[in-house]
Amino acid sequence: MNEQPAAKTVSRAHREPLVRIAMRDTVSFGKKAAVRAAAIGAALILDAIFIVIVTRLNPIAVYKEIVLASFGTPLRFMWMVRDLAALLCIGIALAPAFKMRFWNIGAEGQVLMGGMATAMCMLFLGSKLPTPLLFLVMVLTSLLAGALWSFIPAFFKAFWNTNETLFTLMMNYVAIQIVAYATNIWRGQASSLGMINMGTKAGWFPKLFGYDFSLNIIIVVVLTVLMYIYLRFTKHGYEISVVGESERTARYAGIDVKKVTIRTLLLSGAICGLCGFIIVAGNKHTISTNTAGGDGFTAIIVAWLAKFNTFYMALISFLLIFLEKGAGQIASTYGLNEYISDIISGIILFCILGSEFFIRYKMIFRHKSEEGKEGEDK
Repeated sequence: MNEQPAAKTVSRAHREPLVRIAMRDTVSFGKKAAVRAAAIGAALILDAIFIVIVTRLNPIAVYKEIVLASFGTPLRFMWMVRDLAALLCIGIALAPAFKMRFWNIGAEGQVLMGGMATAMCMLFLGSKLPTPLLFLVMVLTSLLAGALWSFIPAFFKAFWNTNETLFTLMMNYVAIQIVAYATNIWRGQASSLGMINMGTKAGWFPKLFGYDFSLNIIIVVVLTVLMYIYLRFTKHGYEISVVGESERTARYAGIDVKKVTIRTLLLSGAICGLCGFIIVAGNKHTISTNTAGGDGFTAIIVAWLAKFNTFYMALISFLLIFLEKGAGQIASTYGLNEYISDIISGIILFCILGSEFFIRYKMIFRHKSEEGKEGEDK
């Protein structure tokens, strides 16, 4: 009579894995901070080992150079903040789309189209319009260009359920070719387009606090606050969350999923276009296929790690730009191969990304009592 329960116990013990993974219910802010701090500490140790083995350099000296790259002088710090603002702006643009589970991988192209629209206004209207009106036209055309570039994949997704990841990715390459074609025409016989309106500086942001890109930072700070309010406290933000959780639930609740999809992508693309505007008008003062500088892809990491919280995005954008500047600094200071410096910053980023696993999931080990019971039953 006792053989059957014993057999069931043995069967359960055999089925129970040594380690299993389960999602955590809630994680306190302190625990999240502790896990991320531990990840950074582990990354610094791994980097130190890598530096000693591969470069034979003092890890402390290398870390010092990484810090000096962003904080060595006031100008370096401002350059870091300028690049942080551009990356954060794209991350803000991606936040509503990603929260809706629409994987907008086309930010790079949307930024390029916004930048090209801005450059076009500077070239053809710079000497014809007064400065306030010129800036108004530049802002409106950049918003429209970015929104139009995101509307195309949004429309196809809403009505024909196309794969938005591939669609938006391919749109990047189309945008690159359009910008390349336009700049080749605009430069005429010159070898390159160069800085637009170098003499008159028509369409250039005015200097504030001694820097011509200070307005970039102010615009992005305002956008950070506004997007946080939009996603957390408005009806549109609520609808985005519901659609992201379940389209079926959204339809049951009376939400027009197609309308929300198109509206959200128009907003996402418009902000990307605005980012193109601040890069061209407030930083580079020209347009090329490298204007976005790959930030459209890096911002995906920013939006995902921050869980669409724009204030967290600011911290993550700072970390990524800090590592990027540090990689360039140690490469030039020590004459290292650029790939070695990228590996050093990549290890840190990999550990931070890996820490998200331990924040979201926990590892459950098989209890020893079960193992002992299994032996007894045998």
